[in-house]
Amino acid sequence: MMMNRNLAGKDKLDRIAIVNNDRCKPKRCNQECKRSCPIVKSGKLCIEVTTNDKIARISEELCIGCGICIKRCPFEAISIINLPSNLEKDTTHRYGPNSFKLHRLPIPRPGQVLGLVGTNGIGKSTALKILAGKLKPNLGRFSDPPDWTDILAHFRGSELQNYFTKILEDELKAVIKPQYVDVIPKALKGTVQANLDRKNDTGRLKEICDILDLNETIRSREVDQLSGGELQRFAIALVCIQNADVYMFDEPSSYLDVKQRLQAAQAIRSLIAPEKYVIVVEHDLSVLDYLSDFTCCLYGVPSAYGVVTMPFSVREGINIFLDGFVPTENLRFRDVALVFKVAESAQEEIKRLCHYEYPRMDKGLGGFHLDIEPGTFTDSEIIVMLGENGTGKTTFIRMLAGALKPDSGDSELPTLNISYKPQKISPKSQKTVKELLMEKISDLFRHPQFQTDVVKPLQIDQILDQNVADLSGGELQRVALVLCLGKPADVYLIDEPSAYLDSEQRLVAAKVIKRFLLHSKKTGFVVEHDFIMATYLADRVIVFEGEPGVEAKACSPQSLLTDFLSHEESFAELSLFQSVGNGDSHRDTIIYFSHGVT
Repeated sequence: MMMNRNLAGKDKLDRIAIVNNDRCKPKRCNQECKRSCPIVKSGKLCIEVTTNDKIARISEELCIGCGICIKRCPFEAISIINLPSNLEKDTTHRYGPNSFKLHRLPIPRPGQVLGLVGTNGIGKSTALKILAGKLKPNLGRFSDPPDWTDILAHFRGSELQNYFTKILEDELKAVIKPQYVDVIPKALKGTVQANLDRKNDTGRLKEICDILDLNETIRSREVDQLSGGELQRFAIALVCIQNADVYMFDEPSSYLDVKQRLQAAQAIRSLIAPEKYVIVVEHDLSVLDYLSDFTCCLYGVPSAYGVVTMPFSVREGINIFLDGFVPTENLRFRDVALVFKVAESAQEEIKRLCHYEYPRMDKGLGGFHLDIEPGTFTDSEIIVMLGENGTGKTTFIRMLAGALKPDSGDSELPTLNISYKPQKISPKSQKTVKELLMEKISDLFRHPQFQTDVVKPLQIDQILDQNVADLSGGELQRVALVLCLGKPADVYLIDEPSAYLDSEQRLVAAKVIKRFLLHSKKTGFVVEHDFIMATYLADRVIVFEGEPGVEAKACSPQSLLTDFLSHEESFAELSLFQSVGNGDSHRDTIIYFSHGVT
């Protein structure tokens, strides 16, 4: 990621040095960074590694930014980054020497929803912790932390001064919905109903459960028996029914289908009150658009530093993030703009060699019945499955993969080699990422074309030496995509590839999937609830209709533009946004269509 000041020559550059804790291994190298540093050779301790240190320490005051240590480090653990000096006075928090630091803070407003948008590792969670009062900002003085008098003086004259004064006087209670809902069963035991009753401070339990469709069947289950989507709705409900002053939601749309995302947005916006603050971190830009009243963008270098912009209107803030340019600061933080374009309805230029058919089928699983209309698919084609959770998308995928046999059908399914990326990724391997990839897909992983088309765009090189068990949700998702695409197959079945990925990573992942399948002349079936990513990927779509968990039908594949998007009824669920948004009826049905989608 590039940071470029257009006001050339006016800003003196400050310098930060970042040493990656996971990569730096001084006991396994010859300390090439220290040996090659010209400042160390002159007799000054610019780079220091003692016997008690687990990682190297770099003096940012002495560093001249020559970059020799970066090139000489065998583990690529060092980054030297130049910053405009005007950011230094805006430093909000730094975790320690040669570690991540955050500049500025989002400014929440009572009675409105603040949306935060930015890449992963850029400081959104750090900002939430500070605003929740769980992390005391040190203003960059990690060795000599300031007291609250200095902190309040730092924010004097801004809305944050009054906000932090309330935190200091214990007048603000904050509750946070965590990003990774998978860990909730480890912290909460018992039934869903028992946990909801325990937290019901506002008396709105029935109302919130109705909005989020948490019926009696779901509420009677144990927490560890919930699916990903059910866990997400349970976590949102837990926050909404508590009596608090600040409500924070970290990625509330993960695992949810389109309709459930709208319901979640409705539940979150129901919290708006004159003295209440609501803050949402969201990577699904269409949900963020309708959920927020104003937005703050975060930019910088992941795991190195992050900068929070001033508040913008929703449309302006999202377009600034997509364009990669902040006009108020005359600053470009990304080389290229993110542009979402709907897949063309026809691709005659692609020569399709194989044509497959699947017959009419039906499948019963307990009390659920799925009816599948017959359809066709070809190589060099991506078919996206759209529908609510519980309407049989994963069942259909498993039938295509041969893991489930249909109860009846007009003929046999074609015999094809299948590669499958499941919805939930549970790391069981104790190996490093490189060891796992070499074990599972060694031939293709070594291939230069696969490295260029898949491995490098997904930035797998940066996590090769990390243990699989220590990876974050987004890192696990990218590794799972590489494993899926690296397995030789005729059909690739990819279930929710956008989960835990930020907006930039979603576009990169979509480009990787599309380029790989078209170049290798393979077929892809993709389940995706991010409507923007789905329309970017899809050549055709299969729509799943019916009552979730009871009766559903999978329609035959249809053209995205001429058959699906051309009909207003296709947006029936999306029209719910009108009741969720902040009353700005002038918005497009999906704002990004005006930004280059169609």
